[in-house]
Amino acid sequence: MDWTFMAETFLSLISAIPLTLQLAATSIVLGAILALGLALARLSGSLVLDWFARFYVFVFRGTPLLVQIFLIYYGLGQFPAVRHSLLWPLLREPYWCAVLALTLNTAAYAGEIIRGGLLSVSHGQVEAARACGMPRLMLFRRIVMPLAIRQALPAYGNEMISMVKATSLASITTLMEVTGVAAKIISETYRAIEVFLVAGAIYLAINFMLTRLVQRLEYWLSAHLREPPSIRAGITATVERDAS
Repeated sequence: MDWTFMAETFLSLISAIPLTLQLAATSIVLGAILALGLALARLSGSLVLDWFARFYVFVFRGTPLLVQIFLIYYGLGQFPAVRHSLLWPLLREPYWCAVLALTLNTAAYAGEIIRGGLLSVSHGQVEAARACGMPRLMLFRRIVMPLAIRQALPAYGNEMISMVKATSLASITTLMEVTGVAAKIISETYRAIEVFLVAGAIYLAINFMLTRLVQRLEYWLSAHLREPPSIRAGITATVERDAS
């Protein structure tokens, strides 16, 4: 291993980290909004909305993300209606094609995760809120959604990690994110092992921080599972007294 070369590669790849994080963050946020709509469509009771959401999930979960990126990046421009539409200034840009593909893909997975979280909310809690006269919107915002987020968070955390790794496929649209820069360095130096080791370490570090962030959020949302400080202090004092 040439550690000097790996250090130089690391410095080169650092410049691509903001684009990788931007791709992941934009796709996750937009995908979460679309996923919530898909989950509500599945639970709406409307046959049309339900089957539309089912078909969407079936298509985007059943086809590879790489194929979806190819179809959006190379395929949409072949339709005159798309080229003459108001969206063409965005769809002709590699960045937005990658974001669109990542968003549509993650929404299919996240929609099912959110739907599972919504279904996990106890019916008794919903009935109690209704008995208090809580309006439907307030009931969803203050009771159903917080509980559903807490239940869906572990699985959704895995999906966010998958999206960070999936941004590596954006390099095929000529975007110079971490994998794109790594491929460029390899084409110039023919030293794939060192370059991909550094790139893998960068993805590992990003996902490590993301994992810790999700864990902290999960801890914050699980106040009912934590012991109050007074009880914890009392237990510690009793143990210390008994030990002495």
